[in-house]
Amino acid sequence: MSSLFGSAINLPLFRIKADISVSQLLRQEYRGIIRIPMQPFHNETLVSVNLGGCLIPIALSAYLFMTSGLNMPVTLLGVAIIVAISYYFSRPIPGLGIGMPILIAPISAALVGLYLSPEQSAPLAYISGTLGVLIGADLLNLKSIPRLGAPHASIGGAGTFDGIFITGIVAALLT
Repeated sequence: MSSLFGSAINLPLFRIKADISVSQLLRQEYRGIIRIPMQPFHNETLVSVNLGGCLIPIALSAYLFMTSGLNMPVTLLGVAIIVAISYYFSRPIPGLGIGMPILIAPISAALVGLYLSPEQSAPLAYISGTLGVLIGADLLNLKSIPRLGAPHASIGGAGTFDGIFITGIVAALLT
């Protein structure tokens, strides 16, 4: 629940100068179920970290790792698999940020958890799913931010928060 409420809180980290000017941007609404209004863009992007989609999941992942009895090699392998899957499926969305299909991470993390550690599948699914998305979709795509033309980019927010949040729900169902 804290992750859901924390999703509205973004803590600013730094600004990145854009490689694209306002006149070059394709100014269309995001096509999808939820229409996100375009915000003014002044040739730089504020990069923030999302409380509910980044900091809380990292803290919970650390707690689960320390209390679940998972070993480091299995956990790192699970995270690495989800990092690769998340990086492959994540896409920069001009004017908005980094997005990823919502069910890719939860389903992949559940399968990784069940395959690599059936007795500890729930904590492994949560850890590998959340950390894998944060690293694979958000951190490895930081290089794309100057070309997005988005006024704000949030690590663990917007396009990846849904996948991180649903990953937690699916991992809880594995118990």
